[in-house]
Amino acid sequence: AQKDRFLSEVRRDRADVFCTLAEGIKGKRAQKWRLVDHVAPRSKFDALIDDRVAALVASEREGPERQGPGIELTPLTPELEPDAWTYRYVTVTIDRAGRTALLTLRGPDGDQPATAAAIREAGADLWSLRCFRELDDALLRLRFCEPEIGLLLIKTAGDSSAVVAADHALCANRDDWFAAEVIGLVGEVLRRLDHTARSIFALVEPGSCFAGSLLELALAADRTYALDDPDQPVSVTLSTLNSGGLPMLQGLSRIEAHLMGEPDQAAELLDQARGAAKADEPPSFDPEEAEEAGLVTICADDIDYEDEVRIAVEERVSLSPDALTGMEASLRFPGPENCDTKIFGRLTAWQNWIFQRPNAVGERGALSVYGRPERPSFDWRRT
Repeated sequence: AQKDRFLSEVRRDRADVFCTLAEGIKGKRAQKWRLVDHVAPRSKFDALIDDRVAALVASEREGPERQGPGIELTPLTPELEPDAWTYRYVTVTIDRAGRTALLTLRGPDGDQPATAAAIREAGADLWSLRCFRELDDALLRLRFCEPEIGLLLIKTAGDSSAVVAADHALCANRDDWFAAEVIGLVGEVLRRLDHTARSIFALVEPGSCFAGSLLELALAADRTYALDDPDQPVSVTLSTLNSGGLPMLQGLSRIEAHLMGEPDQAAELLDQARGAAKADEPPSFDPEEAEEAGLVTICADDIDYEDEVRIAVEERVSLSPDALTGMEASLRFPGPENCDTKIFGRLTAWQNWIFQRPNAVGERGALSVYGRPERPSFDWRRT
């Protein structure tokens, strides 16, 4: 929002001065030019902050009514081993030789809280909150601790109907402050996944529960592979949260972004997702139907599936990590632009960076050895 305001509200002649002035601009002029909101001397700075915080808290109270105390977010305390991180609902298995990480998310167990009071009572142990907090923690650990992991393989395990029930309960109670906050957190974690500088493949296999909020993981992935084996049936399922409750950075649902070139198909799926809460059976698709609907990329039978996935994984991790980061950042954000997608989502944000890196122009970079009978040598670290 600050970047958008800078582009639309700061006069361009003043912006020109600010962008080229090494020593910067002092407070009063910065406020006059709309570069900052408030200015205060050191003696009054703390009081200004207190006043602004109080005003923001008061404005927040105009949203869903708060009832009772807040929720304490208890520590996640995963079991951390050299090649595996185990949370309650998320498991990460790392293959450093293959430069991949397998993330398995487990769905909820048993009946889910259906009322606002029951959702609040579950607190930090509510499945939607706990599972996506764990995913957030895992993504950050991968970002900062495992830079050479280039491909995330995402699987799910559990009961799709329980995931759908959890989603529907949140949507039905979104006027309650806690349910609204949980939906907001799930959306924020999914946006972090969208912006993760790693390739992402989702694998729909027997026992999976790619439904509702967990289906968003597959829609965020660069590719989704589904095993089509009549002896081990699998499906993907829509919930009300797929209808736009977890928007991407540019404001689109992942269904709309995924099917940008097929708006009629996207509209049909969104209608089905909106009606999922009232349907006796939520909209569900077997692998062939999911491929036809555009919800999965490749549907393969039990003879071809393992080889299809293996070859795709081997090919992906052999490519320049810089080039992949640029390609993924471009392809994941089709449709309308805003300032954030220009910076974080499009190839234009990465292009100069990619072609200046040693992976492209180093002694054995891809561009340097192009047309010669030798393979490039890459630094496998991702950003």
